[in-house]
Amino acid sequence: MQRLCLLLVVAAFSGCASYEERIRSTRALFYANDLPAAIERLKEERQRDTKSRDAISLDLATAQLMSGNPHAAEQTLRGVRDRFDYLEQADLTEGLRAFATDDTARAYAGADYEKLLLRAMLTITNLMGEGDDALAYSHQFNAKQEEIIAAGVPGAPQNPKKSYERVALGAYLHGVLREANHVDYDEAARSFARVASWQPSFTSAATDLERARGGRHSAAGNGVLYVFALVGRGPRKVEAEEIPTSTALLIADRILSATGEYTLPPTLAPIKIPVIAVPRNTIASVAVQIADQSFGKTQTITDIGKIAVQQHQTMLPHIMARAVARRVVKKAAVYAVKDTLDVAPAASLLLDVAGVAWEAVESADTRCWGLLPNQIQVLRLEVPAGRHRVELQPIGKSRRPIGLAHRADIQIEDGRTTFALACFPDRHRVGDVLVSDAY
Repeated sequence: MQRLCLLLVVAAFSGCASYEERIRSTRALFYANDLPAAIERLKEERQRDTKSRDAISLDLATAQLMSGNPHAAEQTLRGVRDRFDYLEQADLTEGLRAFATDDTARAYAGADYEKLLLRAMLTITNLMGEGDDALAYSHQFNAKQEEIIAAGVPGAPQNPKKSYERVALGAYLHGVLREANHVDYDEAARSFARVASWQPSFTSAATDLERARGGRHSAAGNGVLYVFALVGRGPRKVEAEEIPTSTALLIADRILSATGEYTLPPTLAPIKIPVIAVPRNTIASVAVQIADQSFGKTQTITDIGKIAVQQHQTMLPHIMARAVARRVVKKAAVYAVKDTLDVAPAASLLLDVAGVAWEAVESADTRCWGLLPNQIQVLRLEVPAGRHRVELQPIGKSRRPIGLAHRADIQIEDGRTTFALACFPDRHRVGDVLVSDAY
């Protein structure tokens, strides 16, 4: 027993880096535009940390996509999607293990916003490749959104997820793809109507809706170009210590009642929890020019940072409650050992120290899709058929250019739709400007 106590104390004082701290240097390679090194390092991390494999795979897919390999990115994202769906079935063994350690003992099952954006990125990634499954992926986004909201939190008397704001990106992509076939304008109009309702700040939705209701894709001799921009550095999770809220304590009491004969103590020390950190975004939009003529600027269709914060705040009492319940279970385990062994005062003190150490080695679960952008922006252009040189340039909050112009040659086909994708985490572009075949 003394040896076990000593090991716990040593572990507590030696410290343990959080996932966010361990992965930070690898993500820095992506932002430095060293994509081959980022991909190699992410693959190595996946092999080392099997519990975090899916979180790492999400970052890997982002790096694969922007390196010009949409097929590999799509396969990576599909694997994570299927794994997340499987993990939505509660794993009792992992749940019990998490009570003995912390939430990092569980396989990462993804945050709700990540499950949605995974399907959006599958749609965009597929469009950058073959494009055959893009429509199906956009359907999955909309279905998953309703499923997540309807599911709520198992065992909770009320459904906190009913307060989630609807994410319009899936409906927008569905509308774009329905309109592109020149037939399903009614479906496109319904999707654009949802976008206008869910994302009022996206003013282009009114124009999209009017165009779809009129049954007009583009004028004769023209095609359509959609420019998607992944803008800013997205939300990430960092560790923080917080005092449990009264709501969290009520939820924890319910968890403990269902788990066994445990009761909440009158006071609790601060607990470690993940919080969402959203880096400052210096980019307001991306200006698009063709043949030195301005065609407009991208507009935000999805503010990922805002969505992540809103959903995390909604679920925070439940995250806190798990940490509180875990703390109580650990304390109860120490008391049970004392009672069972009828230990001497010196050994009792050693057990108390070991119990404190056991709590100290806890880490908040900071695993997340850290290479998401802060925002996904888009601009629709109607362009004469033919080959064009397109220039993209990031625009700052002052409405002035803050980076170099980046060029791509794009073939526009009469009556067809083409997609371009660029990533601007800051004033510098990461990866290539990707261009799809005509859809």
